[in-house]
Amino acid sequence: MSKFLILYAACTVVFFALDFVWLTTIAKSTYQREIGSILLPNPNLAVAAGFYLLYLVGVVVLVAAPAEGDVLKALLTGALLGFVAYGTYDLTNLSTLKGFTPTIAAIDMAWGTSLTALSAAVGVWFTRLIAS
Repeated sequence: MSKFLILYAACTVVFFALDFVWLTTIAKSTYQREIGSILLPNPNLAVAAGFYLLYLVGVVVLVAAPAEGDVLKALLTGALLGFVAYGTYDLTNLSTLKGFTPTIAAIDMAWGTSLTALSAAVGVWFTRLIAS
Protein backbone atom coordinates (compact mmCIF):
# COMPACT_ATOMS: atom_id res chain seq x y z
CA MET A 1 0.00 0.00 0.00
CA SER A 2 1.40 3.40 -0.86
CA LYS A 3 2.44 5.80 1.86
CA PHE A 4 -0.25 8.24 0.72
CA LEU A 5 -3.03 5.65 1.18
CA ILE A 6 -1.71 4.71 4.60
CA LEU A 7 -1.65 8.38 5.53
CA TYR A 8 -5.20 8.89 4.24
CA ALA A 9 -6.48 5.81 6.09
CA ALA A 10 -4.75 6.78 9.34
CA CYS A 11 -6.04 10.35 9.27
CA THR A 12 -9.53 9.13 8.37
CA VAL A 13 -9.72 6.60 11.21
CA VAL A 14 -8.58 9.16 13.78
CA PHE A 15 -10.85 11.91 12.44
CA PHE A 16 -13.93 9.72 12.23
CA ALA A 17 -13.42 8.06 15.63
CA LEU A 18 -12.88 11.35 17.46
CA ASP A 19 -15.72 13.13 15.67
CA PHE A 20 -18.11 10.23 16.29
CA VAL A 21 -17.39 10.32 20.03
CA TRP A 22 -17.66 14.12 20.06
CA LEU A 23 -20.96 14.25 18.18
CA THR A 24 -22.67 11.38 19.96
CA THR A 25 -21.65 12.25 23.50
CA ILE A 26 -20.08 15.57 24.38
CA ALA A 27 -21.60 17.89 21.77
CA LYS A 28 -25.02 16.32 21.39
CA SER A 29 -26.78 18.12 24.25
CA THR A 30 -25.03 21.43 23.59
CA TYR A 31 -25.99 21.45 19.93
CA GLN A 32 -29.57 20.45 20.80
CA ARG A 33 -29.86 23.19 23.42
CA GLU A 34 -28.25 25.92 21.30
CA ILE A 35 -29.53 25.22 17.77
CA GLY A 36 -32.09 22.44 18.17
CA SER A 37 -34.71 24.31 16.18
CA ILE A 38 -32.58 24.15 13.01
CA LEU A 39 -31.24 20.60 13.42
CA LEU A 40 -32.60 17.70 11.41
CA PRO A 41 -34.09 14.91 13.56
CA ASN A 42 -31.41 12.60 12.13
CA PRO A 43 -28.27 13.61 10.25
CA ASN A 44 -28.02 12.83 6.55
CA LEU A 45 -25.32 10.17 6.71
CA ALA A 46 -24.60 10.17 2.97
CA VAL A 47 -23.87 13.89 3.04
CA ALA A 48 -21.79 13.47 6.21
CA ALA A 49 -19.76 10.70 4.54
CA GLY A 50 -19.15 12.98 1.57
CA PHE A 51 -17.86 15.68 3.91
CA TYR A 52 -15.50 13.26 5.68
CA LEU A 53 -14.08 11.86 2.46
CA LEU A 54 -13.60 15.27 0.85
CA TYR A 55 -12.28 17.08 3.92
CA LEU A 56 -9.77 14.33 4.61
CA VAL A 57 -8.40 14.63 1.08
CA GLY A 58 -7.67 18.25 2.01
CA VAL A 59 -6.11 17.26 5.33
CA VAL A 60 -3.80 14.76 3.63
CA VAL A 61 -2.90 16.80 0.54
CA LEU A 62 -2.55 20.18 2.26
CA VAL A 63 -1.25 19.16 5.69
CA ALA A 64 -0.20 15.57 6.36
CA ALA A 65 1.74 14.76 3.18
CA PRO A 66 3.59 18.12 3.07
CA ALA A 67 4.59 17.60 6.73
CA GLU A 68 6.94 14.87 5.44
CA GLY A 69 6.93 12.90 8.68
CA ASP A 70 7.15 15.93 10.98
CA VAL A 71 4.40 15.38 13.55
CA LEU A 72 4.66 18.88 15.04
CA LYS A 73 4.39 20.48 11.60
CA ALA A 74 1.31 18.35 10.89
CA LEU A 75 -0.20 19.36 14.23
CA LEU A 76 0.34 23.08 13.66
CA THR A 77 -0.68 23.23 10.01
CA GLY A 78 -3.61 20.91 10.77
CA ALA A 79 -4.75 23.37 13.43
CA LEU A 80 -4.54 26.20 10.91
CA LEU A 81 -6.52 24.29 8.28
CA GLY A 82 -9.14 23.25 10.84
CA PHE A 83 -9.51 26.80 12.13
CA VAL A 84 -9.92 28.23 8.63
CA ALA A 85 -12.25 25.49 7.34
CA TYR A 86 -14.50 25.28 10.39
CA GLY A 87 -14.35 29.07 10.77
CA THR A 88 -15.58 29.47 7.21
CA TYR A 89 -18.50 27.16 7.90
CA ASP A 90 -19.40 28.53 11.32
CA LEU A 91 -19.01 32.22 10.58
CA THR A 92 -20.99 31.86 7.36
CA ASN A 93 -23.75 30.07 9.28
CA LEU A 94 -23.63 32.71 11.99
CA SER A 95 -24.05 35.45 9.39
CA THR A 96 -26.81 33.76 7.36
CA LEU A 97 -28.87 31.43 9.56
CA LYS A 98 -31.48 32.48 12.05
CA GLY A 99 -30.89 30.45 15.19
CA PHE A 100 -27.20 29.66 14.68
CA THR A 101 -25.53 30.94 17.84
CA PRO A 102 -22.13 32.47 18.63
CA THR A 103 -21.71 29.77 21.28
CA ILE A 104 -22.01 26.99 18.71
CA ALA A 105 -19.74 28.84 16.29
CA ALA A 106 -17.02 29.17 18.94
CA ILE A 107 -17.35 25.58 20.17
CA ASP A 108 -17.40 24.15 16.66
CA MET A 109 -14.41 26.21 15.53
CA ALA A 110 -12.41 25.08 18.56
CA TRP A 111 -13.41 21.48 17.90
CA GLY A 112 -12.60 21.64 14.18
CA THR A 113 -9.21 23.17 14.94
CA SER A 114 -8.38 20.46 17.48
CA LEU A 115 -9.84 17.60 15.48
CA THR A 116 -7.98 18.48 12.28
CA ALA A 117 -4.71 19.05 14.15
CA LEU A 118 -4.91 15.73 16.01
CA SER A 119 -6.00 13.76 12.96
CA ALA A 120 -3.14 15.09 10.84
CA ALA A 121 -0.53 14.64 13.59
CA VAL A 122 -1.57 11.10 14.54
CA GLY A 123 -1.88 10.17 10.86
CA VAL A 124 1.67 11.39 10.20
CA TRP A 125 3.00 9.68 13.33
CA PHE A 126 1.34 6.36 12.48
CA THR A 127 2.45 6.45 8.85
CA ARG A 128 6.02 7.25 9.89
CA LEU A 129 5.88 4.37 12.37
CA ILE A 130 4.74 1.68 9.94
CA ALA A 131 5.98 2.92 6.56
CA SER A 132 9.58 3.60 7.53
